[in-house]
Amino acid sequence: MQAGHHALKVRVATGADVPRVDALLARAYPRLLKPDYAPSMMVLALPLISRAKPALVTCGTYYVVEQDDAIIGAGGWTRAAPGRGVARAGIGNIRHVVTDDRQVRRGVGRALMGHIIAMAKADGILRLDCLSTLTARSFYQAMGFLVQGPVKVPLAEGIEFPAIAMWRDI
Repeated sequence: MQAGHHALKVRVATGADVPRVDALLARAYPRLLKPDYAPSMMVLALPLISRAKPALVTCGTYYVVEQDDAIIGAGGWTRAAPGRGVARAGIGNIRHVVTDDRQVRRGVGRALMGHIIAMAKADGILRLDCLSTLTARSFYQAMGFLVQGPVKVPLAEGIEFPAIAMWRDI
């Protein structure tokens, strides 16, 4: 797959990627989410969601998209649902997906999600659930996800982040 002139490479993330994924989230989330969330929500939520979670990044089903040795996308899936840690047979959960805000609409997210879907399916997953940001709803719909409805994701005591529950069979 091409983006610009240089090929995209999707690979399993490692512990060495944590600082670069952290930097990507910290840079991209504020810019990407700004049009869809109130400033008051951004102030509360960004410190909690725009940080890489080392255990997730190194879980073996989290991936990075590289181009010219730069990480321009990241995301993955887990059997355990976010927050609750509950696993359900045959169901995977999309986790902490981000595309560099300077690289949107260039195939980065599509390459990443195609890889996530293929890897989850190869591991016996039949359905993927996703808690999408308001911003990413149209992206996930383009990738075949269906809307279940609006949800509030608890981030910390008294902080609930508006999101959209989505799913797709694979």
